[in-house]
Amino acid sequence: MINYRTTPFHSNTPSWRAAVIAVSLAALLGPSVTAAATRNLAYSTASAHQVQRQPRAGACHVIGAGLYARPDAHCTPGALNPQVRPATIATTICRSGWTSTVRPPESITRSEKLASLVAYSDQLGASAYEYDHLVPLELGGAVNDPRNLWPEPDYGATAGFYLNPKDHLERVLNRLVCRGAMPLATAQRLIATAWVSAYRSYG
Repeated sequence: MINYRTTPFHSNTPSWRAAVIAVSLAALLGPSVTAAATRNLAYSTASAHQVQRQPRAGACHVIGAGLYARPDAHCTPGALNPQVRPATIATTICRSGWTSTVRPPESITRSEKLASLVAYSDQLGASAYEYDHLVPLELGGAVNDPRNLWPEPDYGATAGFYLNPKDHLERVLNRLVCRGAMPLATAQRLIATAWVSAYRSYG
């Protein structure tokens, strides 16, 4: 616990901001989730224009069910795009339309999704799932790394678009990062390791 009366600080220093955010996360999400959010995620340069090899058949097991399911951390721990750093967010994730410039084409992801469904022992068919970036592109997730993509259970909205709680959380966290209210790394790790708990607090 921080003693605010005796701890010297300058409110504009990164260390002070990080300490305040850590205390806030612990209060909102609990110590186990906060600890998970400190894990490092790997950077990836996997090409968005080349089909990537997926985990072997049956190697992955979904955690939970339905719209609040989470991927197997051994197969899908999350991975990051090295183009997106705190110093570059103004020209990447905080710029309107940027994600469309890095998103892999369907001609690439179609076969990847089918192979990922086999890895996760799908029982429902491809239409029941969204091929989801665990760390989304709008938070600097790796664009086409199997460590960051998995078949997320989903439902189709009447307008033909997909919508689930994680999609909403992604937009909320993006706004927090772009306003300077949350560090990029915190948002990335929260959604990679504890998105359901984060949704209850931020969604």
